[in-house]
Amino acid sequence: MQSMAREDPTIDPHAPDSSMIEQGMLAGCLRKGAHMTYDNRLRGAAMLTFTALAWGAMFAVAKSALTTIDAFHLSALRYGPAAVVMLAILGLVEGPRALLPGRAAGRLWLFGTFGFAGFSILGFLGLARSTPEHAAIIVALLPLVTTLMNWLVRGRRPTRTGLVATFVALAGVVLVVTRGRLQLDGAGSWHADALVLAGATCWVAYTMGAATLPELSAMRYTALSMALGAVSIVAITLAATLAGFVTAPAWPHVEALWHDIAYLSLVAGVLAVLAWNAGIGVVGATSGVLFINLVPVTAFAIGVAQGHRFGAAEMAGASMTLAALVASSLAGRSAGAGRPPIAHASGPRPGPARVAPALHPCV
Repeated sequence: MQSMAREDPTIDPHAPDSSMIEQGMLAGCLRKGAHMTYDNRLRGAAMLTFTALAWGAMFAVAKSALTTIDAFHLSALRYGPAAVVMLAILGLVEGPRALLPGRAAGRLWLFGTFGFAGFSILGFLGLARSTPEHAAIIVALLPLVTTLMNWLVRGRRPTRTGLVATFVALAGVVLVVTRGRLQLDGAGSWHADALVLAGATCWVAYTMGAATLPELSAMRYTALSMALGAVSIVAITLAATLAGFVTAPAWPHVEALWHDIAYLSLVAGVLAVLAWNAGIGVVGATSGVLFINLVPVTAFAIGVAQGHRFGAAEMAGASMTLAALVASSLAGRSAGAGRPPIAHASGPRPGPARVAPALHPCV
């Protein structure tokens, strides 16, 4: 029996069969998909790097502005415009209905007050009497502070690696803050850095509060809580001014610092937040949290560029803290990779996963 190729002169007997063609097309698609995945992760890493650099520089910018404007008014000038811009972006992305908090208004106001008013006012009060490098290294402890808070509040005991990393990081921070000299008197840096830590703890409460509102997207939670938190900041600032605790800055002083305020509000408060959430959505939280370690590195690098000289104890403490943070993050990644996927009774649930709001208090 003759072959089909000989019966039909339109068929090339030397042409590859359909299975080879399909395999070639599949291989091409896989290579293209791998290339696209690599490009996406590269873009995600770039966005997270931008955020870390922006937040690292934020401490130096805020420190400069605090020599003229007090922590209360600087917080109000920062989050007032930032909240308006974030609400506008939320309305464009999710529609006007997303601007209505609904039944979540009370919790959004409470968590926004903790996260934005609590961190900004306490953090700026401490930064005014401390250094940008000290504030950055303390704020970088957020993942470990969150681990401890989850243990105390929710009973989620951390791993042995997490506990060791926490104690090593705290020891490193003590070295940085004290410069190797355990003295409670002197420049009062202990009290100032304690205010920064208190503000960072407020942000942990804000981050944990997001879990109580799973129906809200990350964008909606961030924008609405920032807006309500800004209302609290304005109210607290007015009360502090009327009580004579602070004095409202003169408009020429505010106008002279418009570039600092614009950076704190729009770059570190809006663009960096959007880049952080987008980057976390691409590379994942366990990998993305590693980029937080660039925040204190950036702050120290800016300090060196400005002529600051750090002692051996400060550098050793910063190295200890960063090493502990990296080790804890890598251990978390390994633990997450070893867990099997959760199987739902109805099978896998399609759709995009909800991205957690920014886990860093530089927002």
